[in-house]
Amino acid sequence: MSVYMCPVCGRSLEMAERSYVCGNRHCFDLARSGYVNLLISKHTAKTVHGDNKLMVQARRDFLDKGYYSPLCDKLCETVVRYSKNDNILLDAGCGEGYYTSAVKASLDKSDIAAEIYGIDISKTAVDYAAKRDKSIHYAAASVFHIPVADCSCDMLITLFAPYCGEEFARVLKKDGIMIMAIPSEDHLWELKQAIYDTPYKNEVKPYELEGFEFLNSERITFTMQLDSAEDIQSLFSMTPYYYKTGKTEQERLCALNKLETKADFELLTYRKKG
Repeated sequence: MSVYMCPVCGRSLEMAERSYVCGNRHCFDLARSGYVNLLISKHTAKTVHGDNKLMVQARRDFLDKGYYSPLCDKLCETVVRYSKNDNILLDAGCGEGYYTSAVKASLDKSDIAAEIYGIDISKTAVDYAAKRDKSIHYAAASVFHIPVADCSCDMLITLFAPYCGEEFARVLKKDGIMIMAIPSEDHLWELKQAIYDTPYKNEVKPYELEGFEFLNSERITFTMQLDSAEDIQSLFSMTPYYYKTGKTEQERLCALNKLETKADFELLTYRKKG
């Protein structure tokens, strides 16, 4: 049995050879890489969903070089701390699977058996994720319409993805754990100084979230030395600024060959209220 639900009718999906099938015989085939596409048109209005191939490749290459490894290590440590055997974990907005696969490896190393699912609206991203780790269940799906059964997950992680508290609370069991990574106020400050005339620090919103009990915040701050224009471009393409930057600022970015900038994150832990 899987925790996936049919995005058409809402019935449970079961694996049959290389397809997920519900009781109404709606069928969703696995892609060659192993992910399943559970996106349906009524849940999205766009033809191209999520990050494109160039952006996914840039993020994969940047993360695989270990620039964000302190954040990844702290995430894995936190997941292991709250996990128990036979838990079900959902990565909501998993991207290309860098953090998801690291979490799986940490749980394995700690001898904690877990079933792990990852969803992302970008089919390109989940295709890369499925190729990275065949033992994780991946689906193309929106965090605003998660095709997962009510109260089926023991833990949910969400890293820089859109927040949908209603859906996250719905899929988590009572007392389920949610772990969220957000950029803190000084994140990439030196990069923004190099590009913008008037840079602004990030606004960190209050931690309280409806339906969740706030448990803990850990701040992860470190300095990164980027020694190539390629890595600087890859980093920038991972940020929301990528979509909002004008021609002048883009030219400044292209002129950068080296950069030392701060990474500044907060890892927030919550428990679903009863």
